Amino acid sequence: MNPADTPDSPDSGGTPHQKHVMTAEERAEYERLRRHAAVRHRRVRRAGSSVLLLLALLLAPLAVVAAWVQDTVSDTDRYVETVAPLASEPPVQEVVINRLTDRVVENVDVRAVTDSLTRALQDAGAPPRVVEGAESLEEPLRNAVRTVVDRTVTRVITSDVFQQVWEGANRRSHAAVVNMLTGDRQGALRAEGDTVQLDVGEVVDQVRERLVDAGFEKAAAIPDTDRTITLFQAEELGKAQDTMRLLDIVGTWLPVLTVVLAALAVWTNPAHRVMLMITATGVGVMMVVLLVALAVVRRVYLDSVPPTALPTDAAAAIYDTFVRFLRDSTRTLLVVAVITALVAYLYGPGRPARAVRTVADRGTTAAGRGLRRAGVRTGSTGRRLADHRAWITGGVIAAGALALVFWNHPTVGAVALVLGIALAVLIVLAILAAAAGPADRAGQRAAP
Repeated sequence: MNPADTPDSPDSGGTPHQKHVMTAEERAEYERLRRHAAVRHRRVRRAGSSVLLLLALLLAPLAVVAAWVQDTVSDTDRYVETVAPLASEPPVQEVVINRLTDRVVENVDVRAVTDSLTRALQDAGAPPRVVEGAESLEEPLRNAVRTVVDRTVTRVITSDVFQQVWEGANRRSHAAVVNMLTGDRQGALRAEGDTVQLDVGEVVDQVRERLVDAGFEKAAAIPDTDRTITLFQAEELGKAQDTMRLLDIVGTWLPVLTVVLAALAVWTNPAHRVMLMITATGVGVMMVVLLVALAVVRRVYLDSVPPTALPTDAAAAIYDTFVRFLRDSTRTLLVVAVITALVAYLYGPGRPARAVRTVADRGTTAAGRGLRRAGVRTGSTGRRLADHRAWITGGVIAAGALALVFWNHPTVGAVALVLGIALAVLIVLAILAAAAGPADRAGQRAAP
């Protein structure tokens, strides 16, 4: 036996064990097992990534609604900004004007006035025709009273005073939204049985005071009852209140959880770029679903409000005013999702993506050559930009994403502005990198 082929024992003081050299068959078996383990590992990662993506997509609409509820309830300025336009909506103003006018006219006893006039004429010995004419004055007098009252109420409701009173009342009673969701009977917005009602008591007080000042002393008798307008009427209000309370509790953490799940879905998948594109597309689809759901809920709400309680145009104005910020947030996320999916696709190997990148490179290179011909060279700065182009591009994209994250209530316009700035920065940096010239970059690489 050849001693060279026999490994020395550790205690013999000889050389350490020699490495085992695998044969071709052993190497092939090892590679087969390694590929099998890698395939199984990728399958597990894809399965886990798919589960995380499914959870993120299911939670995305709830996260948007929860964040909207939390923002509206917790931020006084946001709440006032939400309900303030109701005071200037013509359909809503018309409802308030008609309700208050009817109430005032009902408290003006026109028949008593005409009866008193008739008795006075009879006692004075007026001719029967004159007495009969006094009796027929009831309807014209009632119309005249209604015209004057309607004019006075309209001036109050359509003036800046009404809007100031409206905003001030809502600012002081910011807890009204919470009361509606929890069923408490306090504030301007309250739940009453299976209906949601709007308290216009302060407006009634203002109108009553103006009418008394105008000489209608009977207006002081306007009762304090019937000072509410029914906004919602639904048998499922109790369930909706429970759902809203749950959304209010998770309003802070549900969006964070959704973002974390989506990020983990992209990170755990072996194909990060493809998974990012799939995730962004899925989020966009869920935002479209949420917009459709809001339209369906709007139709259901309008059908649930009787025209006798609230005209359809006023009900539509109230609903659209209350959910307009939710719609804006949903549209903003839809635009962000579309942009993210498009960027992920443009980084891929597809023929259209390569064509776009080629056109962009040619354009920036031509612009850089133009700068060089004009005597403008970026030197070492341009060379650094060219050598670290991937990192710089990622940094600009990350900066744009952070700008949207820290933007207070970003809109579609804000997304377009940030996108435009980011593209402009990337184009300028690419032109500066191209202005360094291929010879300069080659010389820098050869120097080391």
